[in-house]
Amino acid sequence: MKLEILQPAKGSVRDNTRQGRGQGSGGGGTARRGHKGAKSRSGYSSKRGFEGGQMPLQRRLPKFGFNNINRIEYKGINLDTIQALVEKTGVSLVDLKFLKEHGLMSKFDLIKVLGRGELTSKVSVSVNAFSKSAVTAIEALGGTATVVTKSSATSEIEGSQPE
Repeated sequence: MKLEILQPAKGSVRDNTRQGRGQGSGGGGTARRGHKGAKSRSGYSSKRGFEGGQMPLQRRLPKFGFNNINRIEYKGINLDTIQALVEKTGVSLVDLKFLKEHGLMSKFDLIKVLGRGELTSKVSVSVNAFSKSAVTAIEALGGTATVVTKSSATSEIEGSQPE
């Protein structure tokens, strides 16, 4: 192989066309944009999904699914997470204020204790909801599972007394 023989692959190198540089450039008076229409004008930018006036795909397809406006969304915390917190801090009462202090929830979260993992120490838990398996696991060790209502939960987190 000799350096003077090397050349790029066929079709990989093209000359740059200089748009709008007169008749001699090959672009003519239209600068290769064609005649008339939005795409020939300066400042043109198409909207996402625009199909030239044809009904766009996202409007041709049917809607599907269902969003329940009455859905109550809980943030799930498992028993193994509670057990790890109890071992780390040594507390026997886990409530919303305690969970917020340890970064497991934000101010407006609703908490549901779920039954994954194993609980090995007696703990009193007071949150917004429990799964059946979580209640049985907490009460099997002599702990209590107390459901807290939404209004008293927010006042509990903020530190004021419920009225």
